[in-house]
Amino acid sequence: MSGADGRDLGRHAERFAALARANITRAYPYAPQHLLRGPEDLVPPRTYHPAFYGSYDWHSSVHMHWLLVRLLRRCPDRVPTGEIIDVLDGHLTAAQLTAEADYLRAHPSFERPYGWAWLLALTAECRSLDGDLRAAGERWAEALAPAADAVAELLCGWLGKAAHPVRHGVHANSAFALGLILDSAPAAGVAALTEPVERAVMDWFAHDCDAPAHWEPSGQDFLSPALTEAEAVCRVLPREEFATWLERFLPGLAHSAHPTLLNPPVVTDPADPQIGHLLGLSLSRAAALRRLSAALPDDDRRVPVLDGAARDHLAAGLPHAVTGDFTRDHWIATFAALALDGPPG
Repeated sequence: MSGADGRDLGRHAERFAALARANITRAYPYAPQHLLRGPEDLVPPRTYHPAFYGSYDWHSSVHMHWLLVRLLRRCPDRVPTGEIIDVLDGHLTAAQLTAEADYLRAHPSFERPYGWAWLLALTAECRSLDGDLRAAGERWAEALAPAADAVAELLCGWLGKAAHPVRHGVHANSAFALGLILDSAPAAGVAALTEPVERAVMDWFAHDCDAPAHWEPSGQDFLSPALTEAEAVCRVLPREEFATWLERFLPGLAHSAHPTLLNPPVVTDPADPQIGHLLGLSLSRAAALRRLSAALPDDDRRVPVLDGAARDHLAAGLPHAVTGDFTRDHWIATFAALALDGPPG
């Protein structure tokens, strides 16, 4: 698949940028994840989350901020750069992100691990801006540093006591978050996370075999348990070792032996908030299949199978990235960007 130079993403950049700007500044509807211990806790979301108060929920707000920075980095000539900088300058301030960091530390299981991973991805993306945008990126990354440090501390604490991974296909999925963190940690200024995260990936997944891919998808997945695990492992193992591991984990891929994994899911009601997750599954699978193909030797017989499945999933999911329905529009474009343009970082 093409797109590594940003040209595929560029065709959608203007629409994605407009959507993301609208999302992160839209205070309602919002789904708070804050435990109410008394009436004093019943306050507007912006009280607790002065930076990430929009886009329906905290993690969606964080990754919609990431989407804007990614578009600045990859397609600056296709988006209204000045307007994006203005809105990010209004959100990614030292005071507001210190408040977000304080909230994370006070609520150590909040957004674990999905939102944590996206916070590091956002920080890494800011640090990756260069040229005329370098100063803005450095400004935002410096402001994000306390929150990134909070995530690093919380992540290490969690990994120290997590005896088992979470393997289902929604937010708490361990493999997706760990993979995103491996992509992002060095550029996010928390490179020390790489070793414990790689160790967790190997402890949890290195000996897995015969993944039950025929169980996928579950009815509200937006992540593939099997593919997120394989993605995490391919970040850690050398190419030849990964090729051998993948044959144990998903045997028969070269012969399209896993049709429920390689074919896009059936989505009967795109507007249903949970069934609609399957639209995002098409896009997250497209990104995962693309990465797995790139992680294999060039002459591996699984490469064309994975590439073809990635194209099919992208074609199924991409038309739903911008629809005018906030149920989908508050999050899916982020996964479209991953499918079009490759991993964060």
